[in-house]
Amino acid sequence: MKNLKNFDFFLILLILPFIGISLFLVSEISPMLFKKELAYIGIGGVIFIIVYMLPLRKLLWIIPIIYWANILLLIMVDLFGIKILGARRWLKIPLLNITIQPSEFMKTTLLLMLGYLIYRNPPRPLYNLKEFLKLSFYILLPFLLIAKEPDLGTALITLIVGFGVLFVIGVEKKIWITLFIGAIIFTPIAYKYLLKDYQRKRIEQFLTKPSYHVRQSLIAIGSGGLTGKSEKEATQTQLKFLPIASSDFIFAYLAERFGFIGVSLVILLYFTLIAYLLKKAERLKEDYFAKVMFIGVGLMIFIYAFVNMAMTMNLAPVVGVPLPLISHGGTSFINFMILFAILENLISKKEFLHSYGVK
Repeated sequence: MKNLKNFDFFLILLILPFIGISLFLVSEISPMLFKKELAYIGIGGVIFIIVYMLPLRKLLWIIPIIYWANILLLIMVDLFGIKILGARRWLKIPLLNITIQPSEFMKTTLLLMLGYLIYRNPPRPLYNLKEFLKLSFYILLPFLLIAKEPDLGTALITLIVGFGVLFVIGVEKKIWITLFIGAIIFTPIAYKYLLKDYQRKRIEQFLTKPSYHVRQSLIAIGSGGLTGKSEKEATQTQLKFLPIASSDFIFAYLAERFGFIGVSLVILLYFTLIAYLLKKAERLKEDYFAKVMFIGVGLMIFIYAFVNMAMTMNLAPVVGVPLPLISHGGTSFINFMILFAILENLISKKEFLHSYGVK
């Protein structure tokens, strides 16, 4: 209890509105999914408390073990995973009769590993090519395994978050310039030879004619107008025209129900949460492990939210990316609860408050 006086209650207050919005929207879309959502929140809450109580700073040595265990799970997905709609992304646990998606947990594991590596070897003041390549290996390995499933959306988010952390922490400028030029040259090659047919089709649909999913999403968003519609009048969702309304396209239902004003408020909530996390990271100074975690979580929320909103408005190709803390889904929600518990743990333990200049 002595650590609760340093507990960041404001961070929890920033998270709670998203959970409330999620419960409200999911309850209108499907009462059955609403019950599952309550169960996910309950499980997430229990896991949050467990992770928060752990002496994380004393357990840093276990992070490489967790990282390589998650890599092993990704390899097992390739060998023994369940294939659904052409993608092999899940592992079934026989005795419990449940499935897990290791790629979701890899994002958390990667942040922990980067935090561990950067804590052990901080930039002085910037990483050189040799140090950058070493850190890049730990980012590229899970990226390639996840992309192979195929799950290009999750793979790209893992890649962007990983290199985004390195960009903020500090890498020599000439390395980024070289990577940028290389990416421009490599992109058309990857498009032609590495992408699956359905992935190229999604990009072509984005550039030419929107898919059925996106057309219905645009209708739902446009019909919401300024202030939105009542539940019964939100016909795109209630009459099942809008596919995957509770998860990937929940932003479209949000717009249909609450219109431009409601959507703007939710975007403001995301902006406030992300800005708060990055401000915390700035205050951490030389505490590189915690700094990486705060930067990484802030970047992850931004990328998830931006990509999800963009794809529902036909501003980006459709990928299976949930709206963070709002889309229905157990794995994603629990993953974020683990991340927030880690953040709270790192800043509220009395013996580590020197990172904030508190004696």
